[in-house]
Amino acid sequence: MASVKRQIILAVGLLAGATAVTFLLFLNRPSTEISEPVYIPVTVDVVEAEQETIRIPVQAQGTVSPLQQTELVAEVQGRIVEVAESFNVGGFLRQGEILLRIDPRDYEAQLARAEAALRSAESELLQERGRADVARREWERLPAGSQRSDEARDLYLRKPQLAQAEAQRLAAAADVNTARDDLERTVVRAPYDALIGAKHSELGHYVTPGASLAEVFAVAMAEVRLPIPQTRLAYLDLPGVATDAGSAVIDLYTDVGGDVTHWTARLHRSEGVFDERSRALFAVARIDDPYALNSPGREPLRIGTFVNASIQGRPMPGLVALPRYVLRAGDMVAVVDDNNLVRNRKVTTLRAAGDFIYVSSGLENGDLVILTALDSALTGAEVEVVSRISSSELRPQRTPTPAAPVETPVAPDVAASP
Repeated sequence: MASVKRQIILAVGLLAGATAVTFLLFLNRPSTEISEPVYIPVTVDVVEAEQETIRIPVQAQGTVSPLQQTELVAEVQGRIVEVAESFNVGGFLRQGEILLRIDPRDYEAQLARAEAALRSAESELLQERGRADVARREWERLPAGSQRSDEARDLYLRKPQLAQAEAQRLAAAADVNTARDDLERTVVRAPYDALIGAKHSELGHYVTPGASLAEVFAVAMAEVRLPIPQTRLAYLDLPGVATDAGSAVIDLYTDVGGDVTHWTARLHRSEGVFDERSRALFAVARIDDPYALNSPGREPLRIGTFVNASIQGRPMPGLVALPRYVLRAGDMVAVVDDNNLVRNRKVTTLRAAGDFIYVSSGLENGDLVILTALDSALTGAEVEVVSRISSSELRPQRTPTPAAPVETPVAPDVAASP
């Protein structure tokens, strides 16, 4: 019983001691200081809008094709007795260079016979002219009354025989020309500076007229057909059907594993007919010396290469170029107002591909468009501008990326606001 009382007294003593310590701590507590929260503005980068005259580049894609492509066929028959060393697929030929020879012996014999027949006809013509001259003198000595009719005079003067001899000489001369042409056709020459795209004959083959020998294509100039959607035609000065070639500069480039190669082309013409499937108008660009035969050290642009194209547009005034990622849903961009607050601004943009949008209305010179990605919840929040750049300076710093194919109709990437 005494043990229980001691435990109760000990517990009460400990509780009283804890209460006293707590009370002393409460009396000696430090004073509480209440301070206002400090708001730190969000730092942003901005681009200062500057309206300028811009040539909007139009992106397209196409395949390089030869300007001229010819199938060489045999015009005479015979066995091929000689071929050029470059008579292989991919071989280069200068204009007039001999590609192959067909056995000329039969045609040399035909030419010799034709020349002999011509000399015989010329001899016969000379003899007939002599006979006609003798007959004319005799006719002049005849009495006037013996000259009966014009027909009789012509027969006496051997005019029909002279005309026949002249006709035989002309026919023999034509046979000589034909035989000479056939002999020349035994030698097949390159019609222009060309590469051999395919060959269908070889040394020793016997060919007949019309047989295909090889296919060649010109290397002095190449073409690329570029589909232009209807929505982009307003950005270009395309030559009409009956007008001269355009002056727009076209940058052709390929990107193979990050290795980008560029070639310069010029807009030559538009085909004037919309493609029924893609509803695109094809513009044709021309490239001089695609194989760099006259420009050593330049990368050749081979026939069949699939290239991207950036076509220089016509000058369009009053546009502001901005990076595409600043455009928000509903054609909105975030701007900084005079009080350094974030505001949404509705703009009107032109349809264009690439890394940039082109604002035609909604921004004035000096407006600050935010480049930093901000959550929409920060609309109305105060921001601090840490760096700014003019839109005219920002645009040249960025390189357009290849456009998506436009062979089939697709929805425009940036639709113009109504």
